[in-house]
Amino acid sequence: MDSKAKAASIFKDNLQNFLFVLPALAIFCTFYIYPFYKMINLSFYDWRGIGPMHFIGLENYKELLGDKLWWDSMWHAGYITLIALVFQNPLAFALALACDRQIRMKRFYRVVFFIPPVLSQLVVGLIWNWILNPEMQNGQYIGLLNHYLFAWGLPQLVHNWLGDPKTALTTIAIVNSWQGFGWGFVMFLAGLQTIDKQLYEAAKIDGAGAWKTFTNVTVPMMLPVMLVVMILTILGCMQVFVLILAMVNEGLVNHTDVPVTRIFSAMQNTNRFGYACAEAVIFGMILVCVSFMTKRLSDKAKQV
Repeated sequence: MDSKAKAASIFKDNLQNFLFVLPALAIFCTFYIYPFYKMINLSFYDWRGIGPMHFIGLENYKELLGDKLWWDSMWHAGYITLIALVFQNPLAFALALACDRQIRMKRFYRVVFFIPPVLSQLVVGLIWNWILNPEMQNGQYIGLLNHYLFAWGLPQLVHNWLGDPKTALTTIAIVNSWQGFGWGFVMFLAGLQTIDKQLYEAAKIDGAGAWKTFTNVTVPMMLPVMLVVMILTILGCMQVFVLILAMVNEGLVNHTDVPVTRIFSAMQNTNRFGYACAEAVIFGMILVCVSFMTKRLSDKAKQV
């Protein structure tokens, strides 16, 4: 085969491969790349959604830097994320360790632990809104939590959990962790099952106890999975939206605001689409930076 025929054959093969990829590439560009470009472009305009667009440069970003409600929402999202990292992921890891061992009904536990994340956030939010309802009807509390607290002789603990600024955000963070721990549980369990059992047998022969085996075998082998779960937890919790929307019936209020609800409010309440796009750009940049920082810290921890 001469060089021209060989080149033509290679070109044909490459063209066929490209044609197979082309539909997915077209969908990706249409629904991801173009909206991303349009969002960045709109962030430099003052636009009400309908009508002319007025170019204002960096004015939306300048206003955003001094927007106290926006930065408060960032702190709220960070608090929800911290609760998840401190309580949700360790709980998921502990349950995965328990189900990885030979215990009775472990398959049943795997299914039960994975039910909450499978449910829609809207459904979970509405259910917990009903459970935490502080209203009374016919002399009894509607919400299950306050009803049983009162029935058990603990009226001092009855509370408007979602209406009080001191407890609303923590309540939402706990509900978010309750729903989200199942994803981490499944990933941790899958990671534990990939660890070679011979490593545990070697550690046992060397006389290592349960704690040393855990710290010297399990944890090092699970570090990549822990990193993935940590990054997914951060990204998921920072972008929580539907759960808050479903739990806070009275509308979005400042003490339960997170970045996505601020973006939603800018579009729905004030029709400031350009400002909402600027918020989305800044928020996306922050998420990317946090992900890279988490990755760097994890890489350094592996080297120690």
